[in-house]
Amino acid sequence: MPQIDSTLDYCLNHSSPLGGILRDLERETHLRTLGPQMLSGEYQGQLLRFLSLMLRPMRVLEIGTFTGYTAICMAEGLAEGGLLHAIEANDELGWLIQKYVNLAGMEKKIVLHLGDAAKVIPTLDEVFDLVFLDAGKLDYPAHYELALAKIRSGGFLLADNVLWDGKVASENERDETTRVLRAFNDFVQHDERVENLLLPLRDGLMIVRKR
Repeated sequence: MPQIDSTLDYCLNHSSPLGGILRDLERETHLRTLGPQMLSGEYQGQLLRFLSLMLRPMRVLEIGTFTGYTAICMAEGLAEGGLLHAIEANDELGWLIQKYVNLAGMEKKIVLHLGDAAKVIPTLDEVFDLVFLDAGKLDYPAHYELALAKIRSGGFLLADNVLWDGKVASENERDETTRVLRAFNDFVQHDERVENLLLPLRDGLMIVRKR
């Protein structure tokens, strides 16, 4: 474990830092929320930003934006006239998300939807180039199907936390979240509609490309 930690520290120290607004958002997330560990953080945020900059998507969907950190990261890569739809189930976070969307100058690029993603997604008349799935883990199977139906051929879906602290790799772990995520990973692996790559980044990031 020390070797892994030191390697990660080295990687972090040799990666470009994100902007001050995101540092402020990370700090306020720790001050204002009960689950600040749900925030993706600088390392993963920079990866999502780079992926978006490479893809230059016109339409992005984020399912579970928490305090808006990753929405701001991905919105930086939007093509001219692009739009990111961010969904958050906890309406008490709406003011915090909108505050930093505005501070980042992203109010014309990010549309916030507060509510149940399973109800919001069907109302979006969009075809998405990129989807980031990071909401309730027990809802991943349902959200995956809803999102995949709206992704263009050749588009991408990213699913966060799919390693669940490494528990999915152990058959001895039988809690409900682990069971659901293990079944989700197995389903994606055998889904002929897509091809996929599971990265051991942070808590696991599944990259899915729709055929």
